[in-house]
Amino acid sequence: MVTIDDLKTSLRIDGSVDDGLLEGYQLAAGNYIKNAVGTDDDIFYDQPTVEPLFDVAVIALTSGYYTFRTSLSLVEAYPVDLATNSIVAQLRGVYADYLADKGVFDGD
Repeated sequence: MVTIDDLKTSLRIDGSVDDGLLEGYQLAAGNYIKNAVGTDDDIFYDQPTVEPLFDVAVIALTSGYYTFRTSLSLVEAYPVDLATNSIVAQLRGVYADYLADKGVFDGD
């Protein structure tokens, strides 16, 4: 689980003025990634092979939201960075394997 301190270290932020902003961006980033992968199953995200990927994606996307926060309110849009897209693609593949191991596709 990514903490506010993790985000502040990544972004090189010393103070606490933007903590509320970071918390909102972190929540939005986590939800975005879970929706992009296709599940909010906490058991999936707690796996040792998944948790580090998810955390890095949350940090990357939250950092993008924070760094380019004007893009959230202006007409010009900034695309989701390549690192986040790459990790989401990896998580989708791992999630498909996770479902297969659970037997979800056995009836197909």
